[in-house]
Amino acid sequence: MNFCKFLTISFLMFVIVISFSSCNKEKEVKRIHYNGSYNRDFNDLNDLHLMAAKKIGIKPPSTRDEIEKIKKELREIKSSKTYEVEELKHSIPYLVPKAANLLEMIGKNFRDSLEHLNVPNYKLIVTSLTRTDEDVTKLRRGNLNSSSNSAHTYATTFDISWVRYTKNDKTKTEITSDQLKMVLASVLRDLKKEGKCYVKHERKQGCFHITVK
Repeated sequence: MNFCKFLTISFLMFVIVISFSSCNKEKEVKRIHYNGSYNRDFNDLNDLHLMAAKKIGIKPPSTRDEIEKIKKELREIKSSKTYEVEELKHSIPYLVPKAANLLEMIGKNFRDSLEHLNVPNYKLIVTSLTRTDEDVTKLRRGNLNSSSNSAHTYATTFDISWVRYTKNDKTKTEITSDQLKMVLASVLRDLKKEGKCYVKHERKQGCFHITVK
């Protein structure tokens, strides 16, 4: 092998190594902050949630058997690329279409915000969806703080955890739940300002309680 050919091959190998290293180097996470107050910014009381729910929601079902009769009016909510529906104990995975669209929008905007900040892909966790009157009664036996007059019974309302998230890729970068909460809060505040939803910051339950408008 002559010297020129050796230099050419060496140079090409150098370029390949540098390119490979650049592709695999994780981007630096941008500064994550929330310039507001969770309790002040997300303090829509139950009366507001109920007002919106009654306008566009279903007639509150007494039992889960009643839901079976009106399934065609609802959309089944399943885990997706942007959110995960955890095992539901006191609710069932259905929402009116407008609420389902809002949930998808929140998931998409959250994912887009993470990408903009160079944050690894995390999924939101949906902790509660539509409840029957029967579900509400059972829930109140173990949680006296829950409302007996719940917007969840209108299939317009859902809860998203601000404590827990599911990492959706294998990058080494770890982000704290507090940082992810800031990103989620920013997404929800923007949607609130656009008049798309009411939101309550639930401290004891560790979730954002959201009703579509």
